[in-house]
Amino acid sequence: MDIALYCLAAVLIIAGVAGTILPALPGIPMIFGGIWLVAALDNYERLGLWWLLVIGALGTLGVIVDFVAGAMGAKRVGASKLALWGATLGTIVGMFFGLIGLILGPFLGALAGELMAGNSVLRSAHVGIGTWLGLLFGTLVKLVISFIMIGLFGFAMLLG
Repeated sequence: MDIALYCLAAVLIIAGVAGTILPALPGIPMIFGGIWLVAALDNYERLGLWWLLVIGALGTLGVIVDFVAGAMGAKRVGASKLALWGATLGTIVGMFFGLIGLILGPFLGALAGELMAGNSVLRSAHVGIGTWLGLLFGTLVKLVISFIMIGLFGFAMLLG
């Protein structure tokens, strides 16, 4: 049974890495779940409370980055408050439409918000692109955090 659970942990970690890029999967929580499963199977001997807290804190940071990256990209290009709200709402709504929704949702939300603020289509498109670039940057940050989490996990397992 332990072998099956270790295999499940490996699948969770690998799928979690894919999930940091693919929006349909909750990548970072899956990685943390796989790491926690290995720690539990090992009776927390090599991967104890402090390691799990540090890895969990990194995971929390990654999830936060995931939610605010689009809005931060919009803010960086001087978006209006309506565009920021639109980008956030577009991200939330976009989650229900898979990859296309997560690519287009924040862009369309920021675009609509900026248009509602009375700005030109060109300015609104500029804000939408800034939002999309923020999401791209956020995905890269999540990927780096994911690999740091896995690296800490491997380091703890080797040290223990």
